[in-house]
Amino acid sequence: MKFSKKLQQLPPQFFATLVGKVNEALAQGRDVINLGQGNPDQPTPDHIIETLQVAATNPQTHKYSPFRGIAELRQAAADFYKREYNVDIDPNTEVAILGGTKVGLVELPLAVLNPGDYMLLPDPGYPDYLSGVALADVKFDTLPLTAQNDFLPDYNALSDEVKERAKLMYLNYPNNPTGGVASAEFFEETVLFAKDNQIAVAHDFAYGAIGFDGKRPPSFLQATGAKVIGIELYTLSKSFNMAGWRIGFAVGNAKMIEAINIIQDHLFCSQFPAIQHAAATALNEEQTCVENLRALYESRRNTLVEEAQKIGWTITAPKGSFFAWLPVADGYTSEQFADLLLEKADIAVAPGNGFGEYGEGYIRVGLLVDENRLREAMQRVAKLELFTVKVQ
Repeated sequence: MKFSKKLQQLPPQFFATLVGKVNEALAQGRDVINLGQGNPDQPTPDHIIETLQVAATNPQTHKYSPFRGIAELRQAAADFYKREYNVDIDPNTEVAILGGTKVGLVELPLAVLNPGDYMLLPDPGYPDYLSGVALADVKFDTLPLTAQNDFLPDYNALSDEVKERAKLMYLNYPNNPTGGVASAEFFEETVLFAKDNQIAVAHDFAYGAIGFDGKRPPSFLQATGAKVIGIELYTLSKSFNMAGWRIGFAVGNAKMIEAINIIQDHLFCSQFPAIQHAAATALNEEQTCVENLRALYESRRNTLVEEAQKIGWTITAPKGSFFAWLPVADGYTSEQFADLLLEKADIAVAPGNGFGEYGEGYIRVGLLVDENRLREAMQRVAKLELFTVKVQ
């Protein structure tokens, strides 16, 4: 049996390739400092685990979940948005429960676009956005994100042709991989741009809880009229260290939410109810654990920046997310530099070109190891003598 044409159209799984290289090095007994992953290293908070444990003993959770998720979780999502962002959400018509937001991001083009339609994707951006493009048999143009524009797209730079043919746009702030953060003013501009050009918006708010320097990342749905043209996808993976639990949700425009719910009616039977009860606890209870986690990532960020400066590596501190976007050493491509770090220093990073054309010249570093390992990583880089230490 041959693979279907649809399967053959799928792009290579970027992160699977990266993991393969790291595992090969580990199998050789090497002490690899893995800064290439996006997998939270801290445990899920106890009160969330305890809810799962209790719920899992209830025979009612052993049955099929309602197709569109349990009412408790849909209400918790609505309450969370009202409490945290002062955004009103109807739990019955404006919430879609997801088995992790990757599911929603990949299936959305299938639900709202036709083959040959165009969407707009950030570049650099999360590689799995391209999976939805391939599965839906749609096309895409890119929104270049550059340091000169604080890693925000410049809508004025888009051609009339690109604006006219786009039907759906993805945004992601705080941004993976750049660590850039959007302002409330940018989201207001985005709503006007989308309305003027009749483009639906899906904002990937995966790192919404992780903002630095006393600035909290805004929700796209806080912008005036945002629900008229778009949705926001929120995952519990990052805010609550629940990556392996595979739970998240989309909120916003009722028609787009219904499209997601309809396609999921045919693909899934929602998530294990006990996990949904635990997710509701995460959203409903006090958010001290989230603030503690945010502070941990900020401390790690500061350590990375300080240690990089010591060895002459000039980097810009990320404003949000748990990633840093670092320029490569002179004379190297992203891929070459990443391979060099793994081969000569046993440091794994993600090459920027894996995130798009505008990722060339950078590597992505995850703030997902402790500060001592970050210091050691910079010490290993120093031994390669790639950068010139500036005398103060």
